[in-house]
Amino acid sequence: WLPNVTTYSALLSAFEKGNQWPMALEVLREMKMDRLELSIITCSAAISACEKGHQWTLGIALLHQLEGLMLEPNTITFNAAISAC
Repeated sequence: WLPNVTTYSALLSAFEKGNQWPMALEVLREMKMDRLELSIITCSAAISACEKGHQWTLGIALLHQLEGLMLEPNTITFNAAISAC
């Protein structure tokens, strides 16, 4: 059994809802290590997890990294980043 984008997305969602921002960021790192393509959905969920964990600097840092990942932020992404502040 190998994790895929769907598996990681489900983990991110669970960690976001469970206020487990460190684990959400770890999931993103693991996705990169497994050479899975990050999506705006997975990154937005991680930003939202940072927001819920009152880690606004990490959320904003992730928002800034999206350009380097060639990802276009959407309304959900911006709302999560704004809420983090």
